[in-house]
Amino acid sequence: MITYLGKLGELTLKGSNIKEFEKRLVHNTQLYLENVDAKVRLFAGRLYIDADDSAAQAVEFTLSHLIGITGWARAAVCEKDIEAIKKTVMAAAMQAKEKGAKSFKVETRRGDKKFPMNSYQVNCVTADEIYDRKLLAVDVHHPDVVIHVEIRDRVFVYYDQGTGCRGLPAGISGKGLLLLSGGIDSPVAGYRMMRRGMTVESVYFHSYPYTSEEAQQKVETLASTIACYGMQTHLNIIPFTDVQMRIKERAPADWTTLMLRVCMMKVANLIAGKIGAQCIITGESLGQVASQTIENMTVTEHFAEYPMLRPLAGLDKEEIVETAEFIGTYETSILPYEDCCVLFTPKHPVLRGTPEQAEEIYRSLDIDDLINQAFEQRVVKRYSVRDYMAEHFSK
Repeated sequence: MITYLGKLGELTLKGSNIKEFEKRLVHNTQLYLENVDAKVRLFAGRLYIDADDSAAQAVEFTLSHLIGITGWARAAVCEKDIEAIKKTVMAAAMQAKEKGAKSFKVETRRGDKKFPMNSYQVNCVTADEIYDRKLLAVDVHHPDVVIHVEIRDRVFVYYDQGTGCRGLPAGISGKGLLLLSGGIDSPVAGYRMMRRGMTVESVYFHSYPYTSEEAQQKVETLASTIACYGMQTHLNIIPFTDVQMRIKERAPADWTTLMLRVCMMKVANLIAGKIGAQCIITGESLGQVASQTIENMTVTEHFAEYPMLRPLAGLDKEEIVETAEFIGTYETSILPYEDCCVLFTPKHPVLRGTPEQAEEIYRSLDIDDLINQAFEQRVVKRYSVRDYMAEHFSK
């Protein structure tokens, strides 16, 4: 049997409704692990997972994708006896040394205040034996390894920690519709809203044969990747060739990209109404490209019937790429298959459009029937973490 600890994040700051957040976190964890032998419980700011040894990979995948924890660790468990604690800490120090550590410190958290020694005393007693045996050097400022001791109903000892996904448990904050392209930005935007507890559905605009089947497969892969953080997503694939050709034929050349964004927003309104979404999410970052000047973003938002959320608006590309690498979407996003936004891009796009100009151009397109047709012809694909776990980590 193995034990893992997950450290809860901001949900511990909630007030009278904290139980709702905790219940959702436990529920999400159980969904990840329903196909393996594992028991999940939450107590005093810690998520505990006791599992069979064979479930280690499934548990570690879960804790690396579960939104709502700041970090996690595989812990050695012992009884609340100082001799047992010393022995367990010593074993952790030996493991750390085998991995190359040369210095250490011990940090104790005494959750059980009835334990006869305080945290400082436990630190001293356990560290003294490691130092006396000259196993590792003490360094309280910049140690190679920190050995953590948590005294609760049992004692948990660990030193090697994984990175958690900070935020609120997925599914606790309503539903949004993400405009998902094959680029770097939009999957990160979806992930960041998932971290705020939002259920995120997705829409992708496909202009075959101008965009390839590989471009669509790329987006499907991105959807399945972010679904492993947000529990699930439905990907609405919209055939957009006729719409895009009408824009090419009738819109002023410098307005083609912006009018494409407007037409996407029109379809997004229809999908949001169909699925009960409360907002529309985009991967726009202020000033990153011509369509993302504040004026052009205002034009796009003018055609939205739902609140628009832009979680990347204040981030630069380096920050966005860093998150994309963390969540595992970057390598897929940089595959050389272009989405429909890249097609027919004008050499000199309009930089400061106005809603009034956009309204006039939109009317000249006479495009509502094509937009409704694209909506009706959509294909919906479902991706869920339950399916992923069942495929990769079944008993």
